[in-house]
Amino acid sequence: MSAISALDERLTGFSKPAYWQDMLAPERHFLVAESDRGALAGFIAGEVRAWEFGQPAAGWVFAIQVDPKTRLKGVGTALFEALAARFRQAGVTRLRTLVDRKDHLILSFFRAQGMVAGPSLQLDMELP
Repeated sequence: MSAISALDERLTGFSKPAYWQDMLAPERHFLVAESDRGALAGFIAGEVRAWEFGQPAAGWVFAIQVDPKTRLKGVGTALFEALAARFRQAGVTRLRTLVDRKDHLILSFFRAQGMVAGPSLQLDMELP
């Protein structure tokens, strides 16, 4: 877990070990990829859940991180495909995620996997 938290902190600038501990809960799917030398190359986390307002169950990707040294080597795609296979085995037919529209790297990645804008629109409000 410490290697996962460290990679995420290096890439996002935020330390959140408690969050990553929660992501390892048994009902969630958490997959890792290792380099040839056994170092953490990347990870993906998700779960199957129903969405609000009557949407059917779908596989949700909560996080994906790939060590920049291993990018463009298929690590992210392999992780994504493995998680999608788990979701299919669980009987869901949709895969969803939320991304920051300004994060062009992750948007490009998910679009390359075949993801497009979904049927829901996220609404947001800052609380005073």
